[in-house]
Amino acid sequence: MKKKLTLVALSIIASAPAFASQQSDSQGFIDDSHLDLFLRNAYIKRDYRDGLHDKSEWGQGVIATFESGFTQGPIGFGVDGIAQYGVRLDGGRGNSGAGGIDFFAQDNDGRAKSDLAKFGATAKMRFSNTVLSYGTQRPTLPILYADDSRLLYETYTGTMLTSKEIAGLEVNAGYFTDEQRKSDDSHNSGLKSITFGGASYQFNDQLSGALYASHVEDVLNKQYLGLNYAQPLAENQKLVFDFNGYNSRLEQEYADSLDTGRSNSIWSLATSYIWDIHTFKIAYQQSSGSTGYNYGGYQNQGGVGDGGNTIWLANSYWSDFNGEDERSWQASYALDFGGLGLPGLSWTTAYVRGDNIKTAETNNGKEHEWFNQVQYQVQDGPAKDLKFKVRYSVLRVSSNASDYNVSGNEVRVYVEYPFNAF
Repeated sequence: MKKKLTLVALSIIASAPAFASQQSDSQGFIDDSHLDLFLRNAYIKRDYRDGLHDKSEWGQGVIATFESGFTQGPIGFGVDGIAQYGVRLDGGRGNSGAGGIDFFAQDNDGRAKSDLAKFGATAKMRFSNTVLSYGTQRPTLPILYADDSRLLYETYTGTMLTSKEIAGLEVNAGYFTDEQRKSDDSHNSGLKSITFGGASYQFNDQLSGALYASHVEDVLNKQYLGLNYAQPLAENQKLVFDFNGYNSRLEQEYADSLDTGRSNSIWSLATSYIWDIHTFKIAYQQSSGSTGYNYGGYQNQGGVGDGGNTIWLANSYWSDFNGEDERSWQASYALDFGGLGLPGLSWTTAYVRGDNIKTAETNNGKEHEWFNQVQYQVQDGPAKDLKFKVRYSVLRVSSNASDYNVSGNEVRVYVEYPFNAF
């Protein structure tokens, strides 16, 4: 695989750059370096129905990311680093262990870790507008998206190539051999390897698209297609159409371990009407095949291992509405209070309803979710960029679909503060 990545890199490097070279503009290893700090206080509580024990976790995280510049010359070299530390503020006494929260992994005695420290480093080289790196990686691709939505970050170890030689075109390819879960400092999540590649392209100011594929060893093959089109209307008005779709095929042994079929296709189409400070959105999502859409998790716990955010679909909130043969509809509304004299404050509400879920008990399981989120970001002053986010979801699942999903109420409260040290 490393030979294949090298050939890809050489073929891209050999092509004539379509715009200015980032490497030729390098100011050097030190001058282009920067250190960013990110403080996150996070709390998630899930109040389950049907007699299930409630789960909650609360923690304080500190994440430091260092990115060096590249040495000057035709080929530049650099080093990146990341340090993460989290301390548990609550979530003991049987409240931890929910896979969907996953702030602190449980020890062998079933108790959540009291604190957590993780470190990683990456070596990188750049020619023109192409970067080849090896080490700790945090991909943010639709086919492989390391989860950054909990207390600390999920990371991978391996080789990754990113090229932007042609204006509007970004090419990514990689080969990873390790996944470090966001809630643990060990490297034993069970991933053997994941190979991925693809590209995104900005056709013009209105149309963009992306095409990616991945292979998770002994688990599945997956392909992704995304298209986004924005049509301006009158002043401060536009329509946005957003299509996302995945096609997956599980390896037989992995499908047998889940007692499910092997194939799934899932797609969503969202239409948003943006009028000044208002956004109205409707969306439809459809899953088909002999299994639901599988993603994320950890292989030593029966998951896929391809990133906890690898679900670029319109109807993904607390529930992903990704059951076998499930179809779902969404209506949502968002308000930017900046136009009302409160810059930095926003509110989003959404209602999603799904049906036709196939389980061992029925071919028409149902679920619905009401989602609300209020967010405020400080605009200036000493606390500039400090962000407060409160999210509340009400999810109800029919009893004949309880082996697919569970009912409950969820609360998330996040306080985040990013700042640049140098």
